[in-house]
Amino acid sequence: MAENYSISAKVYKNAEFGNWSMEDMLAYFKRHGVMRVSDLHLKVGVQPAYRFDGDLMKLRGETVTKEIAEKLIFPLLGEKHLAEFKANNNVDCSYHYDDLQFRINVFMDNDGPAAAIRALGSDVPELEEIGFPNDVYKDIVKLQSGLVLMTGITGAGKSTTIASFINRISQTRACRIISIEDPIEYILKQKGAVISQREVGRDVPSFAAGLKAMLREDPDVIFVGEMRDAETISMTLMAAETGHLVFSTLHTRDVTGSITRILDYFPSTRQDEVSNQLSLGLAYVISQKLIPKKDGTGRLVCMEILNNNNYASANIIRIGKIEQLYTQLQTKTRDKPDEKMITFEIHLARLVKTGKLDLLEAKKWANDTQCFIDAMNAMTV
Repeated sequence: MAENYSISAKVYKNAEFGNWSMEDMLAYFKRHGVMRVSDLHLKVGVQPAYRFDGDLMKLRGETVTKEIAEKLIFPLLGEKHLAEFKANNNVDCSYHYDDLQFRINVFMDNDGPAAAIRALGSDVPELEEIGFPNDVYKDIVKLQSGLVLMTGITGAGKSTTIASFINRISQTRACRIISIEDPIEYILKQKGAVISQREVGRDVPSFAAGLKAMLREDPDVIFVGEMRDAETISMTLMAAETGHLVFSTLHTRDVTGSITRILDYFPSTRQDEVSNQLSLGLAYVISQKLIPKKDGTGRLVCMEILNNNNYASANIIRIGKIEQLYTQLQTKTRDKPDEKMITFEIHLARLVKTGKLDLLEAKKWANDTQCFIDAMNAMTV
């Protein structure tokens, strides 16, 4: 069982650094920083590969065998998660090493056990360090109710941004904060607020069950790690409508896709009802990407932001004309409480014009190439 495996056992022959243990592999994150090295992938038949500045980089060493994979991966699991993996061929868990927190998914493929290991720093960055295109984060921190939805592909930094929001709220407000996560990623420090973090599978059986219990636990601020099904979405929207400030995430690439994804979880007979709930309960959608910097020193954030504290946006969602939201994002960009919106393409153009992004790299990340070209042509800075 798990006690037969050791995180410090030197089981991998690394041509560059000598024999490595899993402890050495985790230390590599700390040596280079989690803003540059985000993930480690282990798979039978290839060398271990780190995601460095967004690209996979294989170690120079031997290919991983089934025996090596087990000796590297299993020490991270513990008895309970190892048993779950052997029963289901898949398990999610977390691991704490030094001052880093790791989110781990272990799974079986056709060659044997594999793992995707995501590093998260223990120090939550300040909101000013995230890279917002405007000061909308100041308005979000002051919210008392409503749903703030962070979206983006895997590895886009959604959890980091939400942790920064919750950290700032905890610093500035005496309130009760409860999260449901799968697994817990950032360990949030108790400051002015009282914070409880609950993990699916350990503390609650599911997001939906945790939300049902949470609504009886007097929360002011709620973090739902991911809206994965119709029941969780319904309860999250209900919590936002009934006076709670709720943060959650979705795996989507832009604002309009996020609204559409939520509606697609429900049958057509319920979509009008959910559209109405969204129009009333949704406060902001922030879609986020991490893009390599022009100088090659890491990645920076590019955002698309919808402010739904705006009659026009809320009405578009209510009547289901989601494709019209993009025009709102393009035009409602002024520094006013009911605006402060932006498209990915406008933010990309700003980052190019200020010398932070390479033009060709930015063009690759645009959702709409022509809109990006138009934004570049219209940009005066």
